Amino acid sequence: MALHTVTLSILCLILPILFNQNVDAAAVISIDLGSEWMKIGIVSPGVPMEIVLNKESKRKTPAVVAFRDDVRTFGEDAVTVGVRFPKNSYKYLLDLLGKPYDHPLVQEFRAKFPYYEIVASERGTPEFVHDENTRYSPEELIAQLLAKAKDFAEISHGQQITECVITIPGYFNQAERRAMKEAAALAGLNVLQLINDYTAIAINYGIFRRKEINDTAWQALFFDMGAMSTKAALVEYKTVKIKDKGYVDTVPQLQVLGVGYDRTLGGLEMTLRLREHLIKAWESSGGGDVRASPRAMEKLLREAERLKIVLSANNEHYAQIESLLDDKDFKHLVTRAEFEALCSDLWPRVSGVIQRAVSGWSVGRLVVAGGASRVPAVQSALREVGLEPSRSINADEAATMGAVYRAASLATGYKVASLNVRDAVVLPIQVVFSRHIDGNDKLIKRTLFGPMNSYPQKKVITFNKHTEDFSFNVNYAELDHIPSNELKNIGSLNLSQVVLTGVGEALSKNSGDNVEHKGIKAHFNLDDSGILNLVNVEFVAEKTVTEEEDKDSTLSKIGSTISKLFGSDSELPEKAEDKPEDKGPETENKESAKVNETSTDKQNATETDSKPKPKIVVMKEPIKSEEQILNQLPMTPEQFKNSKTKITILDNVDKKRIERETALNNLEAFVVDVQLKIGMDEYAECGTEEEIEEIRKMCAETSDWLYDDGYDAQTEMYEEKLNKLKEKTNPIFYKHWEHRERPDAIAAIRNLLNSSKDFLKMSKNFTKESNSERDVFTEVEITVLEKKIEETENWLQKSIEEQKAMKKNEDVKLSVDSIREKMANLDREVKYLLNKMKIWKPKKPIKKEENKTETVVEPEDKEVKEDSDVDNDETDKEAGDTEVPQIGDGDDAVEHSEL
Repeated sequence: MALHTVTLSILCLILPILFNQNVDAAAVISIDLGSEWMKIGIVSPGVPMEIVLNKESKRKTPAVVAFRDDVRTFGEDAVTVGVRFPKNSYKYLLDLLGKPYDHPLVQEFRAKFPYYEIVASERGTPEFVHDENTRYSPEELIAQLLAKAKDFAEISHGQQITECVITIPGYFNQAERRAMKEAAALAGLNVLQLINDYTAIAINYGIFRRKEINDTAWQALFFDMGAMSTKAALVEYKTVKIKDKGYVDTVPQLQVLGVGYDRTLGGLEMTLRLREHLIKAWESSGGGDVRASPRAMEKLLREAERLKIVLSANNEHYAQIESLLDDKDFKHLVTRAEFEALCSDLWPRVSGVIQRAVSGWSVGRLVVAGGASRVPAVQSALREVGLEPSRSINADEAATMGAVYRAASLATGYKVASLNVRDAVVLPIQVVFSRHIDGNDKLIKRTLFGPMNSYPQKKVITFNKHTEDFSFNVNYAELDHIPSNELKNIGSLNLSQVVLTGVGEALSKNSGDNVEHKGIKAHFNLDDSGILNLVNVEFVAEKTVTEEEDKDSTLSKIGSTISKLFGSDSELPEKAEDKPEDKGPETENKESAKVNETSTDKQNATETDSKPKPKIVVMKEPIKSEEQILNQLPMTPEQFKNSKTKITILDNVDKKRIERETALNNLEAFVVDVQLKIGMDEYAECGTEEEIEEIRKMCAETSDWLYDDGYDAQTEMYEEKLNKLKEKTNPIFYKHWEHRERPDAIAAIRNLLNSSKDFLKMSKNFTKESNSERDVFTEVEITVLEKKIEETENWLQKSIEEQKAMKKNEDVKLSVDSIREKMANLDREVKYLLNKMKIWKPKKPIKKEENKTETVVEPEDKEVKEDSDVDNDETDKEAGDTEVPQIGDGDDAVEHSEL
């Protein structure tokens, strides 16, 4: 609780500095979707950054979706369904994304949760068999969780959400990242970026330490142990010079230097081992075969999770489950030492993750996040590597807040304090192709994005030996830095095959003595979500022409314009001895062109002017490319449409169910409320005996109907009965409200009358007749106000007497609205005179005749006169008069400021 308070205090101080928002900007969210929990951050106009609360007003929601009796539930409700019906409650879905059915992690999932029926889909991915007619893919289930996160944000802030940033594990491969974007698209969300979770944590850490970031680099190691996996990332902070907005600016930057991870080291593995310990204790006591009961196994899993948390703060604790199996209770004492012994092989793996992330770098700070990192044995393992864990961030919400900061920087309408983010490639990517050398085909490999290369980034690879159509493959590169036990979790190492056609035609089309072929260039982009895209493929040539030819050549002009494209890309020459460079090939071409032009100019200086000067023109020809995915195939348009339809049907069912439940609750609550009120004298006396008896009868009939046939009625029937009840009760409730609010309204108008009388008395001293130097008001204005006060006072007295003579169940004579109207009319008259008094100025004294003559003769006297006016105004202010601009002047000022 204290950490939350400190965090909120810091936010209140620093966020106005970090954010500059447009009131018309749309709200954007971040979704930190973990294996076990889901947290949502939001930034919207007027609310810089905060965590979205769910319907239980909690800051995090279990990442669980359940189906039971045609009712879909999420979060805590879904967890409750899962205790009784484990097969109908789906959880820990993140590790199933973007994988084939035979993937090792999918098979491990089946072993951990044997009550799920999982089969292979048409495209080879795992699918949950829900019933005879329904199956759900991991993408569809995760899409429903993302849509629920979107729903929480929309309900919380009352506006539609369309854009988001989603956190993902940094070890996600290309297929897993594409699958997450597919799930988001099914949820109706536009993903601004998929951000690695440790990068989001580093952003959150850096934005509140901007003053510490300077040109001297310093490093921080972020350790995050969650439910399913453990990650560590070494991040460097320093200021850099960038030219992003057309000028060079110095901004703080974070750059990921090293990453280590273990996909199966997490809190769930500890919980499963603790559950196995409890199972053996149950079996040794003769309790029966608990493994055959999915419900009992789920109870044991929940109790093991609770026990793990308690043992983090206690040396021993009892595991207790009522009616575990065959109405038998279970109770067993577990010590922390026993728990740590069960997981003794896990603790050394913590240091392995750290060492792979550090990889020779010096570490100044260790920042810990993730719920499982709270386990004392994990803390001890971190200290054994010589690092003292620091919890200087909110371990649960750091990734969420960092991601929502990133969302604000990417969305339109928000100006965020600069923080340059450079993430790093964990799984390197290479291009593989064959070249015919000495009569043999030789396999050539060129690294496109090496380990720890920064991204987002563009790269270009050049094929300058191919003269006919050919193909090349995109694969994962050397993975020596990945542990052997993790290699199997990457899946297929082949990403895609690209087939190029039209190469020969492009070469022949751009041939000649003055044409030099520069090869086939393939442009790649590793975007900020870490997804590789083939942008385009083109043939490039350089043509040497004279100035006269250049003037007449439209093609050369177009080629010169096109050559400016991709000027910032990096080129990878096909030659083995060439290395990848960050400088684009077109830049090199331009430089060579400048050299040629310079040498040509020098040569021409010694020749006659009649000889034309040569010039190099870059020509480009698009090459048709067809890319085929070789690893996990994405959804086809038809498959995406079917999945979207399935989710839409579920959404519509939920919407109708919620509408029906709301209508039922409204009717039930209204009946109870009416029955309670008409039993009170203050309500009963506002209606006749016949009206009260009829309402009692309607309420009784409606109540009996609700608990009999009406419980299964449709929404329209509930709304119809509610409207009929309101028609009968509204007149009585209205009269009761009038009688209750009338005394306060009468007191208010009497106060206004008294203050108006006092103002009138004072105003009579500011007329020409009473004070010639203070003639603010005319006699007509004073008379109008006096009559308005008298008229209002007489009306009030008469109306009060008439209302007292009436019964409470009769029509209201003196209504609150009529009192408000009279008050508004009287207040308008008073304010008119009050404003006139504020803007009144005393008349200027008449000057002597000789001074008047002087002011007419010399044109400079006008300036003197104005100075004199200023002096008079200052004198008035010193005397206590206040200058107030007229209402019209104020409106004009606002209009000018808007212009």
